[in-house]
Amino acid sequence: MPVMTIEDLTDFLAREFPQVKNEFQIEEVRDMGLRVRLKVEERHLRPGGTVSGPTMFSLADVAVYLTILAQIGPKALAVTTNCSIDFMRKPAANTDLVADCTLLKLGRVLAIGDTLIRSDGMEAPVARATLTYSIPPER
Repeated sequence: MPVMTIEDLTDFLAREFPQVKNEFQIEEVRDMGLRVRLKVEERHLRPGGTVSGPTMFSLADVAVYLTILAQIGPKALAVTTNCSIDFMRKPAANTDLVADCTLLKLGRVLAIGDTLIRSDGMEAPVARATLTYSIPPER
Protein backbone atom coordinates (compact mmCIF):
# COMPACT_ATOMS: atom_id res chain seq x y z
CA MET A 1 0.00 0.00 0.00
CA PRO A 2 1.19 3.56 -0.66
CA VAL A 3 2.92 5.39 2.17
CA MET A 4 2.50 8.85 0.60
CA THR A 5 -0.81 10.48 -0.34
CA ILE A 6 -1.60 12.88 -3.18
CA GLU A 7 -1.12 15.74 -0.73
CA ASP A 8 2.22 14.34 0.52
CA LEU A 9 3.54 13.97 -3.03
CA THR A 10 2.29 17.42 -4.07
CA ASP A 11 4.01 19.00 -1.05
CA PHE A 12 7.20 17.04 -1.82
CA LEU A 13 7.24 18.29 -5.43
CA ALA A 14 6.66 21.89 -4.33
CA ARG A 15 9.46 21.67 -1.77
CA GLU A 16 12.09 19.69 -3.73
CA PHE A 17 11.27 20.70 -7.33
CA PRO A 18 9.65 24.17 -7.17
CA GLN A 19 10.47 24.72 -10.86
CA VAL A 20 7.80 22.16 -11.87
CA LYS A 21 5.34 22.32 -8.97
CA ASN A 22 2.60 23.90 -11.10
CA GLU A 23 3.08 21.71 -14.19
CA PHE A 24 1.88 18.40 -12.77
CA GLN A 25 -1.33 17.49 -10.98
CA ILE A 26 -1.42 14.13 -9.22
CA GLU A 27 -4.89 12.65 -9.68
CA GLU A 28 -4.66 9.18 -8.16
CA VAL A 29 -2.32 7.15 -5.98
CA ARG A 30 -2.89 3.41 -5.73
CA ASP A 31 -0.93 0.31 -4.77
CA MET A 32 2.01 0.17 -7.24
CA GLY A 33 0.45 2.85 -9.44
CA LEU A 34 -0.33 6.51 -9.96
CA ARG A 35 -2.02 8.86 -12.43
CA VAL A 36 -0.65 12.36 -13.07
CA ARG A 37 -1.73 15.16 -15.42
CA LEU A 38 0.48 17.57 -17.34
CA LYS A 39 -1.23 20.90 -17.84
CA VAL A 40 -0.24 21.48 -21.47
CA GLU A 41 0.71 25.07 -22.28
CA GLU A 42 2.20 26.86 -25.28
CA ARG A 43 5.75 26.25 -24.00
CA HIS A 44 5.23 22.48 -24.27
CA LEU A 45 4.52 22.61 -28.00
CA ARG A 46 6.87 22.03 -30.90
CA PRO A 47 6.46 23.41 -34.42
CA GLY A 48 3.25 22.04 -35.88
CA GLY A 49 1.39 22.51 -32.59
CA THR A 50 1.95 19.11 -31.02
CA VAL A 51 3.38 18.38 -27.58
CA SER A 52 7.14 17.90 -27.80
CA GLY A 53 8.88 14.58 -27.14
CA PRO A 54 10.96 16.01 -24.27
CA THR A 55 7.74 17.18 -22.61
CA MET A 56 6.25 13.69 -22.84
CA PHE A 57 9.50 12.21 -21.49
CA SER A 58 9.28 14.62 -18.56
CA LEU A 59 5.73 13.50 -17.81
CA ALA A 60 6.69 9.82 -17.94
CA ASP A 61 9.75 10.43 -15.76
CA VAL A 62 7.78 12.34 -13.13
CA ALA A 63 5.04 9.69 -13.17
CA VAL A 64 7.47 6.86 -12.43
CA TYR A 65 9.39 8.91 -9.85
CA LEU A 66 6.21 9.83 -7.95
CA THR A 67 4.88 6.28 -8.15
CA ILE A 68 8.08 4.98 -6.55
CA LEU A 69 8.02 7.64 -3.83
CA ALA A 70 4.36 6.92 -3.11
CA GLN A 71 5.41 3.35 -2.27
CA ILE A 72 8.71 3.89 -0.42
CA GLY A 73 8.49 7.43 0.97
CA PRO A 74 10.30 10.68 0.15
CA LYS A 75 13.68 9.58 -1.23
CA ALA A 76 14.67 12.66 -3.21
CA LEU A 77 17.87 11.05 -4.54
CA ALA A 78 16.19 8.23 -6.47
CA VAL A 79 17.40 8.70 -10.05
CA THR A 80 16.54 7.53 -13.55
CA THR A 81 19.04 5.00 -14.90
CA ASN A 82 17.25 3.96 -18.10
CA CYS A 83 14.34 5.01 -20.28
CA SER A 84 12.68 3.62 -23.37
CA ILE A 85 9.84 5.59 -24.90
CA ASP A 86 7.65 4.88 -27.91
CA PHE A 87 5.79 7.80 -29.48
CA MET A 88 2.70 6.23 -31.06
CA ARG A 89 0.48 9.05 -32.28
CA LYS A 90 0.16 12.80 -32.24
CA PRO A 91 -1.43 14.15 -29.04
CA ALA A 92 -4.65 16.11 -29.36
CA ALA A 93 -4.13 19.86 -29.76
CA ASN A 94 -4.47 22.08 -26.69
CA THR A 95 -5.32 19.12 -24.46
CA ASP A 96 -3.73 18.01 -21.19
CA LEU A 97 -1.76 14.79 -21.15
CA VAL A 98 -2.49 12.13 -18.56
CA ALA A 99 0.09 9.51 -17.55
CA ASP A 100 -0.96 6.27 -15.92
CA CYS A 101 2.01 4.53 -14.30
CA THR A 102 2.32 1.01 -12.94
CA LEU A 103 5.39 -0.30 -11.17
CA LEU A 104 6.47 -3.62 -12.66
CA LYS A 105 9.21 -4.14 -10.06
CA LEU A 106 9.98 -2.47 -6.78
CA GLY A 107 13.17 -3.82 -5.24
CA ARG A 108 15.61 -2.53 -2.65
CA VAL A 109 17.94 -1.01 -5.27
CA LEU A 110 15.99 -0.82 -8.56
CA ALA A 111 12.44 -0.03 -9.59
CA ILE A 112 10.91 -0.40 -13.05
CA GLY A 113 7.79 1.48 -14.08
CA ASP A 114 5.63 1.36 -17.18
CA THR A 115 3.68 4.46 -18.19
CA LEU A 116 0.96 5.03 -20.78
CA ILE A 117 0.41 8.65 -21.80
CA ARG A 118 -2.91 9.71 -23.29
CA SER A 119 -4.46 12.95 -24.42
CA ASP A 120 -7.18 13.75 -21.90
CA GLY A 121 -10.45 12.16 -22.99
CA MET A 122 -8.89 9.84 -25.57
CA GLU A 123 -8.56 6.08 -25.11
CA ALA A 124 -5.63 5.42 -27.47
CA PRO A 125 -2.22 6.16 -25.92
CA VAL A 126 0.05 8.74 -27.54
CA ALA A 127 3.20 7.30 -25.91
CA ARG A 128 4.43 4.43 -23.78
CA ALA A 129 7.53 4.64 -21.61
CA THR A 130 9.40 2.18 -19.43
CA LEU A 131 11.85 3.66 -16.93
CA THR A 132 14.29 2.13 -14.47
CA TYR A 133 15.19 3.99 -11.30
CA SER A 134 18.03 3.48 -8.87
CA ILE A 135 16.89 3.77 -5.27
CA PRO A 136 19.44 5.15 -2.77
CA PRO A 137 20.51 2.74 -0.02
CA GLU A 138 19.26 3.20 3.53
CA ARG A 139 21.80 4.80 5.86
